Amino acid sequence: MPTLPGILRTTAHTYPDRPALTFEGRTTTYRELDSRVDRLAAELASRGLRPGDRLVVLSGNSDSFGVGVYGGLRASAIVAPVNPKSAAAEVEHFITDTGANILLVGPECADAVAAWIAAHPETAATTTVLSLGPAGDLEDVLAAADARPDNEFTLEIREDDDALIIYTSGTTGKPKGALFDHHRVIWVGVNAGIAFGLRLHDRILQVAPLYHSAALNLLFFPGVMIGAHQVIHSAFHPVTTVDAIQEHRIQVFFGVPTMYAFMLRVPDLADRDLSSLRIAFYGAAPMPGSMAEKLFAAFPDTEINQACGQTEGGPGGIILTHEDVKRKPTTSGRFPIPNTEIRVVDANGDDVAPGEVGEMIMRGETMMKGYWNRPDATAQTVVDGWVHTGDLTHVDDEGFMTIVDRLKDMIITGGKNVYSAEVENALAAYPEIADLAIISRPHEEFGETVVAVVTPAEGGNPTLEGLREFAAPLLSEYKIPRELLINEIPRNPSGKIQKHKLRETISA
Repeated sequence: MPTLPGILRTTAHTYPDRPALTFEGRTTTYRELDSRVDRLAAELASRGLRPGDRLVVLSGNSDSFGVGVYGGLRASAIVAPVNPKSAAAEVEHFITDTGANILLVGPECADAVAAWIAAHPETAATTTVLSLGPAGDLEDVLAAADARPDNEFTLEIREDDDALIIYTSGTTGKPKGALFDHHRVIWVGVNAGIAFGLRLHDRILQVAPLYHSAALNLLFFPGVMIGAHQVIHSAFHPVTTVDAIQEHRIQVFFGVPTMYAFMLRVPDLADRDLSSLRIAFYGAAPMPGSMAEKLFAAFPDTEINQACGQTEGGPGGIILTHEDVKRKPTTSGRFPIPNTEIRVVDANGDDVAPGEVGEMIMRGETMMKGYWNRPDATAQTVVDGWVHTGDLTHVDDEGFMTIVDRLKDMIITGGKNVYSAEVENALAAYPEIADLAIISRPHEEFGETVVAVVTPAEGGNPTLEGLREFAAPLLSEYKIPRELLINEIPRNPSGKIQKHKLRETISA
């Protein structure tokens, strides 16, 4: 039965000398990667890691991240990759929530771990903390592993054994861990390969955070399946990204729309040879139509697609093909990712008619088993095999779907529904602001009132009167904000607005 570390072994036996990972000028072949994973798995087992134990990986993008994740999987642990920029309280949540007994730390995260140890000494005392490379006082587990004999490490692992805990983005509160077995993650790779046209031995550029399900499950694991050469950057920078596409003849790239916006501003972009780029897809947010047009012009040889999904789906969800992005770039998707079923339903569970709004639900082989240690939340989200996304979605007469709001973020004022995403999109071009979010405040007469929280543009002076005047031609009167607050907009690492934090701010 196929498993994630088993697929790595097969690829390494088939293409031993092919480059697997390149990071900061260092290239690892598939034979070398498989060998390092074997030795790390043996080292972790010698430190007490047992099948079914949880292993938290706190690391930025690097080749060592890949070795750490695969090492844990080969030792039959359940691996939880988490945000490398986590604060001490967040690290504590990940450790206590998973019950992990080993924490693997990227060297760049050593200070964050030191802060966690100081703030939570009791948990730290029962957790083995090991570094994926030299990191001050932390023990370098890769150095210890690399000193071990080069022997195959074998454990019986089944396809239905639990493999990954991927934490949700935490837009409504503390992140919940979505649990996946090997079968589900492998099917994400199969579906992504079909949807986006991955090919044997593709060259893939990884700049999005690898701990996140999009980069990890949609590209990193599938890349190993097809013997891809994956070039890894520790962070996104527009110039170095364009440099890498040209230098390594990159064929596949994933990013969020903001990344593409910065790449389009690279001064000599038109003079670069970027013709190798066959597939560029994006997610996390729709792409403005004007940006899509510029992207098509800048990358005429590239298939540009959109993926819109949720961690709980593997990720799984809906896609826009290249032609559909050209036609309706501001929509969220038209077709389900292959081998996935999508419905948009009303409160009674019936499919909505074209022109109406309902909740998107999905099911398929990639859906999570449930939330780790949260049967209550699982029961609310997974109903009769369908994952209820909480995404309020408009369906047009051609089947294009547009997410208009989160179910929990919809505002009801005077008995009328206001979709915050619609208002945000309409006001995004207001020249006095750099960023905004639409939330609500309780109102005695209307139930809720619409509140705009804005970050001023450099030199900007946003006012409620100016905002309302700008909005008047664009929105029905009841959708226009009645209140304006000046505040930084909190976002998670995926760029999604954390509206629960804004609500806490205005209720304080």
